[in-house]
Amino acid sequence: MEREDCEQIESLIGYEFNRRDLLVQAFTRKSYTNETHDGDNNEVLEFIGDQALGVAVVRALSDYYGEINGRDEFSCELTEGKLSDLKKSLVECSMLAHRIDVLDFSQYLIMGKGDRKLNVSEDPHVKEDLFEAIVGAVAIDSDWDYDAIQDTVELMLDLDYYLEHGVDDSENYVTLVQEWSQKKKNEVPRYEYQDTDEYKVNRMIQLYSIYGQRDTIENEDSDGPITCKLYIDDGNPFVGFGYSKSKARMAAAEAAYEYLEYEGMLFTMEDEIDEPSEERAINQLQELAQKGYFSLPEYTFEEKHDRDGNPYWWCRCVVRDYIYWYQSKASTKKEAKRRAAYNMLMSILNANGKENDNDWYDNPDDDDWDD
Repeated sequence: MEREDCEQIESLIGYEFNRRDLLVQAFTRKSYTNETHDGDNNEVLEFIGDQALGVAVVRALSDYYGEINGRDEFSCELTEGKLSDLKKSLVECSMLAHRIDVLDFSQYLIMGKGDRKLNVSEDPHVKEDLFEAIVGAVAIDSDWDYDAIQDTVELMLDLDYYLEHGVDDSENYVTLVQEWSQKKKNEVPRYEYQDTDEYKVNRMIQLYSIYGQRDTIENEDSDGPITCKLYIDDGNPFVGFGYSKSKARMAAAEAAYEYLEYEGMLFTMEDEIDEPSEERAINQLQELAQKGYFSLPEYTFEEKHDRDGNPYWWCRCVVRDYIYWYQSKASTKKEAKRRAAYNMLMSILNANGKENDNDWYDNPDDDDWDD
């Protein structure tokens, strides 16, 4: 693992290692050490990280939903059962694997030849192990500094966002900005954290403007003792403030996303797919839906016969976010579906649901529509 890789990982987890060999160990699987007999693997770090992760999530839940009341007792909005279910959803394999995907950390795994051949880096359980091993490495390197562990877990899990919005990533500015950066720059954003008072002093005495480039952009709606500076291009940073690194990062990412949106720099549906084609229309429509641009397309079929008794198929394609539906007919079911999907795709891309000359909207029964 290169030094630049370590620095990038540290930026995303909000922790700078004193002993970077521990970070490398967190990414090293047993298959590698078994083959090379070189160094230690991440299995014990997984165990340690699993325990630290649970404590950090419980701490976050107790802070978010609970408080000390007037009788100096702990009161909580949620019952023990609901807290248990919520904690379980936040630390289960699918969630940890999803976060590793968002962070794009699997690419750094150090594996043996067998693991590489089997492509185990795509296994959700391997990603879960990696998540826990990174937390374990932070715990050991920081000598069990619970604030450092808490910051790392909250940043890696993006806990503040999920507690406020649920498990829907559609408005997660941290994730959206990272996806933009990976597509546009082929790299992940860089984050820096510092004390807000120190940041404001430096802001006053330093020239933040770079000639010909935009100035630093701050999230003016955010506040707190921690400052996060987010870099996604060669210009000055986007800045957010918060009472935790996670909240400060959310604020900085929101400022960056709003800037990209205002400048018209966000990816569009046209950017997401290659040249639209009838041959690939079904898959292209599905891909856009899975990326959250609209609901999944729905298809219905009806078999009919022409005057000579020959069968043909009608396929109707519906995307519930749009007022029009499209249907086409063909001699085969597959071809009718492909044509209907293409009509819908072109309508969404070119006319935002407006009528196209070659599209049919009604469900005709009269002979004028027969071949």
